[in-house]
This record gives sequence, structure tokens and C-alpha cells, in this order.
Amino acid sequence: MSRKKHTPEHVINKLREAEVVLAQGRTVAEASRQIGVTGQTFYRWRNEYGGLRIDQVKRLKQLETENTRLKRAVADLTLDNQIFREAVEGNF
Repeated sequence: MSRKKHTPEHVINKLREAEVVLAQGRTVAEASRQIGVTGQTFYRWRNEYGGLRIDQVKRLKQLETENTRLKRAVADLTLDNQIFREAVEGNF
């Protein structure tokens, strides 16, 4: 089975479709089947994106990407700092 990478906009649209189906009195299994995902994926999406608008999700993803980049930069600088300290102390 191939894995699909859904965009946040696509996920929100699918969640809206599922909410319509659920409002009609159908089960979560039927709603998730109609939008083409498993029940587990539906619940994960709902926990992550539930109640958000598309612009909010885009901003959230931008912030997550920026946070990852900054964490990597801090890790690199910390490593450089440790190397410099060892070199100054003569432990090389």
C-alpha cells in the first residue's frame, strides 16, 4: 500500500467532509472510509488539525519548520562551543 502525503489544506477539507458525514448520523468508520483514510488517521488528523482554519495550519507548519531549523542551529553551535572549550583547555 502506498503512503500519501496530504497537505494541511487537503486534511482540513477531508475533515470537513467527515464532519458532514458524522452530522448525518453515520459512524466514524463510515466517515473515514468515505474520505479515504483509516479510522486511526482520522482521529490523528482530528487531534492535530481539529478546529483550525487553513491559514492557521499553514502558520503552524511554518513555525514547526522554523523551530526545527533553530534547534539544529543551537545543536551545531553547542557542539562548536564544546570543541572550542576542549581546545582551550588543552584536552585535544
